[in-house]
Amino acid sequence: MPGSHRRRSAEADVIAPWPPDLPRVEAARGVVATSTLLTEPDVDALVLPVAPAAEGEDGVQPRSGTVDAAVRYGIDLAEIAERLGARGTAGEAHVLPLPRPIGGGADLPWSDLPSRVVLVGLGDGSPVALRRAGAAIARATRGLGRVVTTVGADAGAVGVRALVEGYLLGAYRHPRVTGRAPGPAAARSLVLLGRYAESAIDSARHVAAATWTARVLTVTPSSTKNPAWMADQAVALGTAAGLEVEVLGPEELLARGFGGLVAVGGGSDSGPRLVTVRYEPRHEGARSGALPRHVVLVGKGITYDTGGISIKPRESMVAMKTDMAGSAVALATVLGAAAAGVRHRVTALLPLAENAVGASSYRPGDVLRLYGGTTVEIANTDAEGRLVLADALAHADRDLDPDVLIDVATLTGAATLGLGRQHGALYSPDDRLAAALVQAGTESGERLWRMPLVEDYLPATSSTVADLRHVPSDPTIGGGSITAALFLREFVGRRRWAHLDVAGPARAAAASHEFPEGATGFGTRVLLRWLSQLR
Repeated sequence: MPGSHRRRSAEADVIAPWPPDLPRVEAARGVVATSTLLTEPDVDALVLPVAPAAEGEDGVQPRSGTVDAAVRYGIDLAEIAERLGARGTAGEAHVLPLPRPIGGGADLPWSDLPSRVVLVGLGDGSPVALRRAGAAIARATRGLGRVVTTVGADAGAVGVRALVEGYLLGAYRHPRVTGRAPGPAAARSLVLLGRYAESAIDSARHVAAATWTARVLTVTPSSTKNPAWMADQAVALGTAAGLEVEVLGPEELLARGFGGLVAVGGGSDSGPRLVTVRYEPRHEGARSGALPRHVVLVGKGITYDTGGISIKPRESMVAMKTDMAGSAVALATVLGAAAAGVRHRVTALLPLAENAVGASSYRPGDVLRLYGGTTVEIANTDAEGRLVLADALAHADRDLDPDVLIDVATLTGAATLGLGRQHGALYSPDDRLAAALVQAGTESGERLWRMPLVEDYLPATSSTVADLRHVPSDPTIGGGSITAALFLREFVGRRRWAHLDVAGPARAAAASHEFPEGATGFGTRVLLRWLSQLR
């Protein structure tokens, strides 16, 4: 198997180990008024929830544990919150350091209690607000040991899952290639004091672990991350998770007719790869045939995109190490599905190539024969993502027999122009599938907006010299994200199919709540949520 000779080195140098080393989150029964946990010497902070002022009232409103804490500390937290300017909005955090007694005495009421109180806003208490509150806790408590909180104690399983997701995602930091200290890490552990569902904590950990992995792979510099390296990572991570992994190299791709991958990767000295990662559920229901679903996820894996001969402007190339975000999401999702014991079969296909400029680069005007025999006229080598996706989608349709086929890609700037960076574009001719993905996006905090597959735009994919043209022949049509989706639809047969264009939300210009600056891992949470709900 091509790439297998690199397995030993990959296992010794895995950038994103599976599972990643997440901060510890645990639940403890008790209340602030009487808990002995708060007197333990390694507890550095108590995090308390506050909500916005009620109508007709001034000042933030106390929530679970806040009043008991004020009594136990012997201080007026309401007055302090007002002086700090706390408003109780979701994701707001204010740190109140408390002095320690001089000489080890116990002359202050809080002498045996944590020396920091953190007030965190709950907003309206919705899952979105709790996810933001969790991220705020992570930011406000960096560098500490144990942290105790009552935030979300009365939120139920859905709210607790959102809170812990937010905390773990907010605790993430991108790896750095530098000898300089990276700054304080997340607190060593977070203790949830009250009544919290352990199953919700476990679910949040699975989702956060997968998202961390997608982020780390996506931000790895392309000086390290070429198609061979990415394939090695998939082998190492998949093997660690007990999954079956197959890698096809340049010779096999050429022999089997993957014309899109071969052409796009032809200009680079690091040849293309096609990676398949398979998860098979092991429980009794799956073996008896009661759960026949097979989901195939295809992730665009352009490890660097110069635009090829249709070269990009310099400024547009800066973020192109992240043009393989779709493949990172597909790989992370199958790893997360296995860790969570999802009931359905999940296969991730990673078509990997570097779109470089070289003597063997494909050119505008070329006609490529993609997997399955469809010929495609090339008009712009910077529209390479749809070519590698088309190869993988056609392979999935012809050879893997999926019940549902989903691709995810940083595909078009047009999607970003239409939806900004807060929503992914969703295309599907299947109303039920589209509705389920939109719902999963809302619940997971990765929002999708369904876009139309406009049939009037289909002539834009027509060619006079081939079966299809991969970018519009008529520049007046516009709708670049739509025409890209229409092109991909030609390769999925009659399968239930959805296309996620995440060019906007896969990259963030600045950190916000649970999203870091740069690679966000967008798509991992929504796909795992959808898989957990699939019937």
